[in-house]
Amino acid sequence: MSDDPAMIRSMVLLVAGFGALLAGAQRAGYDQPYRPQVHFSPRENWTNDPNGLVYFRGEYHLFFQYNPFGDVWGHMSWGHAVSTDLLHWRELPVAIPEKAGEMVFTGSVVVDHANSSGLCAAGTECMVAVYTGYRKDEKRTLQNQNLAYSRDAGRTWTRYEGNPVLDLHMSDFRDPSVFWDEKGGSDKKGHWVMAVALPLEHKVRLYRSPDLKQWTQMSEFGPMGAVSGDWECPDLVRVPPEKKGGAEVWVMKVGLNPGALQGGSGEQYFVGSFDGTRFNVGTESGAHGWTNYGKDDYCAISFNNLPAGAKPMLLGWMSNWQYAAKLPTSPWRGQMSVPRRLSYVRDAAGVALRQEPVIAQLRGAHAGVVSAAEIVREAPFEMVLHFDPKAQTAFGVKLYSDEEHWTEIGFDPVTRVFYMDRMHAGEAVAPEFPVKTDAPLSKDRLYDLHLIVDRSSVEAFAQDGTIAMTNLVFPRSPRTRVVFFARDGEKPAVKGEVWTLRSIW
Repeated sequence: MSDDPAMIRSMVLLVAGFGALLAGAQRAGYDQPYRPQVHFSPRENWTNDPNGLVYFRGEYHLFFQYNPFGDVWGHMSWGHAVSTDLLHWRELPVAIPEKAGEMVFTGSVVVDHANSSGLCAAGTECMVAVYTGYRKDEKRTLQNQNLAYSRDAGRTWTRYEGNPVLDLHMSDFRDPSVFWDEKGGSDKKGHWVMAVALPLEHKVRLYRSPDLKQWTQMSEFGPMGAVSGDWECPDLVRVPPEKKGGAEVWVMKVGLNPGALQGGSGEQYFVGSFDGTRFNVGTESGAHGWTNYGKDDYCAISFNNLPAGAKPMLLGWMSNWQYAAKLPTSPWRGQMSVPRRLSYVRDAAGVALRQEPVIAQLRGAHAGVVSAAEIVREAPFEMVLHFDPKAQTAFGVKLYSDEEHWTEIGFDPVTRVFYMDRMHAGEAVAPEFPVKTDAPLSKDRLYDLHLIVDRSSVEAFAQDGTIAMTNLVFPRSPRTRVVFFARDGEKPAVKGEVWTLRSIW
């Protein structure tokens, strides 16, 4: 290479310009009016449930239900993206495609460290997917549990020749969630545990296996709680306390479709204990709740194989089966929530799951301290607000995209409700879309609010993360005028901060 300074500067500028051109080209592919800027969405086509969330060799893997051929449900395969920080995702080729009439439904991925399955290369660990295979002919449908494995960090996948590994010859038997129980087995050396749904029976069945191939039934959970729709996407998760000194609890999360709290699809959770064989629900207040009180967070699952000491993390599909096929987006349809770290709180109000969004790394310019005066921001942005805990009338914040369209997020101390109203937010999408969603408000917890506003969604976390509320919105403009309000006509007492958020693209 020449040591001429002028030539060196020219080459540096050329490389920098080429890099900027590539970055601009990528951004152009993810810059449509409703394209989320801080939430994952595929470059094109349809997506629904997240699948196989796992951390392996420095990468977080997000697999997801995907139609490689269009923007409506069909040809279900596993799409694939990877990230080093849970926020900036790089989409990879389809991981496990539909094959020979078998669609690849929801499931999980584990890291087989000891090669218990015999599917890894000798003396090494590998990734093993456990998924529901779906077949349909003129007479019936069939769902059963299958394996695929990858020996190259998830880049290529091979179906196990002995599939299916668990088959009840049923039309509704799906969504296996698998984890390693290090204390399981008669010799206490550990075994695999699978939680899998019997949707029409409103049950989650628990199985164990030494090798991911041979499964033995241990117990069943349910029916319990809400049972007005199919039970789907179960996940049994060990959750630590938010404050040191408490014992861990186990949480059983179960999807419900239709008939969820806000209509259509949604998810409930149960707090209790797991003795290695059976999950038992606790009796204290709050032992049964809803993972998300909005309309648009479904089939959220947790990550496997996280680094030691990391809190469990949950990520869901940001949509609702009532109108998922009608969303006004192109060339993609469907997106994911932000990841949330899980813990639990136990206080005067009882026990509750706590969710902390993973977002801080995207913070750009700090826009300063929030006052009761209105502010203007362009999505995406983030706000952390603290309202007067002694407030007596309803109060909150309105997000205007123009004078006639807004989303309202508020606390009502009188009716004891936290709510989000998107009835005037913008495009109505479908009759079930313009709604006000609400959650029970605890008098024993503070009125804090964490908002993540993207181009087509608002995610709210209130009362120390014990309330999560995710709703799609399709505003008239990404430019947002933020106005604080109180029902008594006075400006609410509020303190907080606001940040712009950098695009993940």
